[in-house]
Amino acid sequence: MTRIAILGAGPIGLEAALAAAQRAEDFVVYEAAATVGGHVRSWGHVRTFTPWALNVSPRVRAALPGAPDGKALPSGTQLADDLLEPLADIPELHGRIRLGTRVLAVGREGLLKHEAIGDPRRATRPFRLLISRPDGSEGIDHADVVIDATGTYGNPNRLGDGGIDAVNERAFEDRIVRYLPALQSQPRRWAGRTILLTGSGHSAQTAVCQLAAFARDAPGTRVVWAVRKPEPDWGAVDDDPLPERASLNSAAADLAGGASDAVTLRPGCVTEALHGRGDKIVVTLRNGEPDEVEVDRILALNGGVGDHALYRQLQVHECYATSGPMNLASALLGESGGDCLAVSPHGPETLRNPEPGFFILGAKSYGRNSQFLLRIGWQQVDDVFGSLIEQGAR
Repeated sequence: MTRIAILGAGPIGLEAALAAAQRAEDFVVYEAAATVGGHVRSWGHVRTFTPWALNVSPRVRAALPGAPDGKALPSGTQLADDLLEPLADIPELHGRIRLGTRVLAVGREGLLKHEAIGDPRRATRPFRLLISRPDGSEGIDHADVVIDATGTYGNPNRLGDGGIDAVNERAFEDRIVRYLPALQSQPRRWAGRTILLTGSGHSAQTAVCQLAAFARDAPGTRVVWAVRKPEPDWGAVDDDPLPERASLNSAAADLAGGASDAVTLRPGCVTEALHGRGDKIVVTLRNGEPDEVEVDRILALNGGVGDHALYRQLQVHECYATSGPMNLASALLGESGGDCLAVSPHGPETLRNPEPGFFILGAKSYGRNSQFLLRIGWQQVDDVFGSLIEQGAR
């Protein structure tokens, strides 16, 4: 029997766990949060663009009678409460999920990264997982196969130009929010303030719409929206089949175009430095010549990328541009552009790494490509359990 370690109890991690259970494999799911779907709950106040019908896999629907269905758009909290929690409680998964347990690093027993290159001996050595338990103690677990489904949400990008820290960024960490907060439930924290908002994706668009709504009832609310692209397109899709996404794109574009006096778009700007002035943060923005703006808070919604330090000692071939596994990254780069709904699975070979038995699935497998959909992850699980597990464990 193959010992399988699954990292992350989000939608794809639990999908992999269910596949392992159906094959009667010996598996453990490690989840750093206190509940399953820890990252999903972090954006629990946000609705998805896709309906329940596109968020529940055929495998889960068969194992979980009464799983949500239909055209309603669930929030992150609803995904966790109505799908992930019930799934984690089915007999096949019960007792297999270790909550509050973070995998700190993964290596090969008796081998370093540069040893036994391309040598089948690596597959004969078990993986060593350094884990942190809920009580703070550490230990070592072993596995024959490791599936990394830890996602990207827990590793947000930095604020400064070139993807590195802005000058003094770390000194203001307690006043920089890097995830889309539940703004409507925190009006006293945001209303009436001057906020620097960075990023142009859907999280930033959601934030600017909510902050502009605050400004109608809370005079003094002001948003300086700094985006890197000189002419952002806001990710709009022609004849968008997802109405909620189309509505958000349109509303954000209107605000960027001057629909609200509270929002000032600063296109083509990067964040150079931060420093304090009394109780304010003075931010140096650069678009050719540097310019200073004085703000109360910073909302840095610049996306994220997976934690690659986790497998630093494994032979993982990463794309130098996207940080995704090279085979899959190459396939994605070959069809770059277009809408995420048009992306198709790329087959089991794109999931194979030089490190036998180690697989990166889910959003993390897409690196810096934001076109990942849950149905891609479901097929990745099918590919891994259909043909790659036995090869990787040999």
